Amino acid sequence: MKKDILFVQGNEACVEAALYAGLDFFAGYPITPSTEITELLSYRLPQKSGKFIQMEDELSSMCAIIGASLTGKKVMTATSGPGFSLKQEAIGFAVMTETPCVVVNVQRGGPSTGLPTSGSQGDVMQARWGTHGEHAIITLTASNNQDVFAMTVEAFNLSETFRTPVILLFDEVVAHTRERLIVPEQGEINVVERLKTSVKEGTDYHPYLPRED
Repeated sequence: MKKDILFVQGNEACVEAALYAGLDFFAGYPITPSTEITELLSYRLPQKSGKFIQMEDELSSMCAIIGASLTGKKVMTATSGPGFSLKQEAIGFAVMTETPCVVVNVQRGGPSTGLPTSGSQGDVMQARWGTHGEHAIITLTASNNQDVFAMTVEAFNLSETFRTPVILLFDEVVAHTRERLIVPEQGEINVVERLKTSVKEGTDYHPYLPRED
């Protein structure tokens, strides 16, 4: 079968990968330089029978995807800079409740409002230590558009496998640079589906309990 070869920006590669991985629900709030992700998913996701909602701010976007994930959906949000700062409280909640979700942070100059159209790679420590308390978290980075595709799919796989938020970082330069993207055939990259409970109705269900498998 002939592969799809696209000439796209990094943000577009992220969208293609999220749909490839089975994204069901996206909530976001437009913020440069991640806006194209929100814009593209606003019409691409409903075409795949998924749900898209633009929220009133970044914190509510994070809360929305947590709620959708708790109903069994594969979820993602995207933001940048100050928006990522606003999400930290809810990211901590997702860590505590072991809720699978993907958070894309397209990095820009800071601090605060900073430089919305300038590339930066200054959010690595925030991705690791942004929320209070001692906890583990998974953070991935991507350096080109093909890498963005691969790491986006991997972010979904890791979040579903380990029931945790996964943060994907790439910068404004990658987000807005057009490059060739080879979209793998469906099945060429393994996509992890969420493990469904076998607990009978009426029995207490604790998704965070250790499992033998």
